[in-house]
Amino acid sequence: MISTPANPTLDRTTIESIVRQIVLQQTRGAANDGRSELVVSTSARHVHLTDEHVEILFGKGHTLTPMKDLYQDGFYAAEETVMIVGPRRRMLPSVRILGPTRPHSQVELAFTDAISLGIDVPVRASGKIEGTPGCVLVGPQGVVELSQGVIRAERHVHMSLRDAETYGVKNGDRMNLKIISSCAVTLEDLLVRA
Repeated sequence: MISTPANPTLDRTTIESIVRQIVLQQTRGAANDGRSELVVSTSARHVHLTDEHVEILFGKGHTLTPMKDLYQDGFYAAEETVMIVGPRRRMLPSVRILGPTRPHSQVELAFTDAISLGIDVPVRASGKIEGTPGCVLVGPQGVVELSQGVIRAERHVHMSLRDAETYGVKNGDRMNLKIISSCAVTLEDLLVRA
């Protein structure tokens, strides 16, 4: 027999996790006139950090704390945030860090964020940061000045290997994605990340 509290409460993270699992279960392999369906989500401004930069910004020995799993297996939004400062000395406070850590730190901004900061930001595939502008990252324990790494992420689609196989694509391929809704749109030439 399972014992439950008389007045159970669920926090936001738990509820989001439950909803995400239900949506994924309902859409995996679902047929809609012979078409498989994907869960589509968007990503706001965020930062990827190296282990070294995590320690500089948050203190020696600190590691990222997973807050919410992302749709791509093994990736998560961390509890930690940083402030981004641009050459105009304008800032974006509380920008979310995504984990796990990476070999090179990188900042992904929207076009309007970059304009506000005074950064002429190129469109690049994630990880392709050579020759890109930098910025300053401010954390509770320190500051990191990036000489490069600020990009506007090229439009892309993350999917599981299973979904990639279903759609006949592989990592690095290009595809079109048609979103069927009351405001239908087709996104063309998306980079596949599987």
